[in-house]
Amino acid sequence: MKNSAQIISLPIISISDGTQIGTVKTLVINPEKGSVDFLTVEQEDVQLSLKAIPFKKVVGIGEFAVTVESSHDIIDLSEIPIANQLVNKQIRIKNTKAMTRKGQLLGEVTEFFVDEETGEIIGIELHVGDRQAVLSSEFILTYGKDILVVHDNAPSSLLDEAHLLVSAKDQKDEEMAENVSRNEQTSTELAHDVHDWHANIETMVEEAENREALQALREKQVELLKGKRVTKDIFDKNGNKFIEAGTILTEEHIQKAQEEGPSVIVDISMNVEA
Repeated sequence: MKNSAQIISLPIISISDGTQIGTVKTLVINPEKGSVDFLTVEQEDVQLSLKAIPFKKVVGIGEFAVTVESSHDIIDLSEIPIANQLVNKQIRIKNTKAMTRKGQLLGEVTEFFVDEETGEIIGIELHVGDRQAVLSSEFILTYGKDILVVHDNAPSSLLDEAHLLVSAKDQKDEEMAENVSRNEQTSTELAHDVHDWHANIETMVEEAENREALQALREKQVELLKGKRVTKDIFDKNGNKFIEAGTILTEEHIQKAQEEGPSVIVDISMNVEA
């Protein structure tokens, strides 16, 4: 975590050639995202337009310098409309008034804190009455040019020390990670339930198809055997005489044979004549 004063005026160093390519002039705030999106660059040569480095191109922000891969990471803001719009909004945070949604003046903002890895604004420092306090960015609703609008419960959420912002952020990140983990677990369980449901449906379809196929086979057997004469005695699966030789097969004979099992119906099929 860095405050804005620790970043502004730092030398900007190109890692590829080890040279200073400028210094940090200002931090460009994205009020919708609540983050620092660009660092404007001050260079010794004459500048015809404002130069900046996208925060995502920053390799690191240390105690003595800001590092980037190369000088090619510096862009002309006039060529990037979105960046130019952010600059023109002139969101400065410092020296603005913090006010609740209901219009209660909380205090004057004297500093703000940035996650040096992501550019996210972590919180602000305020002069509240006769003391300094800090407030987590989660309570900030609007970053305006002159006013920061905060939640109505912000006055009761003030912290005494800036380092407590990191603890609060870590706790929030842990809670988010736990929520993500729970959601992933729920999604996995749901996926398993859906998979099982699909498997059950497929089994039911297969069973239905098998029943239909068996019924079709039985109907075909009746069609082929009905009216034919049995040439020898047919026995059931228990060894009892089932159909005598010379019997003209009816639909009832064939259905009973089907109930006895495949071996009986096969025996009949092999011992009939028209």
